[in-house]
Amino acid sequence: MPPLVLMTDDERLPDPLSAARALPRGSMVIVRSRQSSHRARLAHALRPIIRARGLVLLIANDAALAGRVRADGLHLPEANARSASAWRARRRHWLITVAAHSFSACTNAARSGAHAAFLSPVFVTYSHPDAGALGAARARAIASQAVLPVYALGGISARTALTLADASFAGLAAIDALAV
Repeated sequence: MPPLVLMTDDERLPDPLSAARALPRGSMVIVRSRQSSHRARLAHALRPIIRARGLVLLIANDAALAGRVRADGLHLPEANARSASAWRARRRHWLITVAAHSFSACTNAARSGAHAAFLSPVFVTYSHPDAGALGAARARAIASQAVLPVYALGGISARTALTLADASFAGLAAIDALAV
């Protein structure tokens, strides 16, 4: 599993292409966009960067687009976790990840056949300012007890990442911290 993940965000990441170019080889990019036309343009623009940099590309909640751009997989919202097994059966080579906001959501993701879960928000985040952050201790406990790889997402920065350094996360996912 890639140890570092860039999550695109229409409002908070003005230049996702530069951010992707700056990622270390073997990192992952998850394309998220509320607007399907923007998501498609961004995914197509990222594809050559992904190839050149040896990155992994997932598309959030848009399997048709993932197929068209030959992405490496699909990232599903927590509410759609149950479809992970169906996508794994249809696209055996795809990496399927799921958003999770609790230990039970991580357990459901694993039961549903997801390869990994993105646990959030670990810390206070601009994306969801009203969502209660899990905090480092609770997020660490969830990651250590989960039966699938878990990524920390939400409020990840150089400072907050240090508090997770020895935790059992598969990796860290961020938006602002990876902006160039």
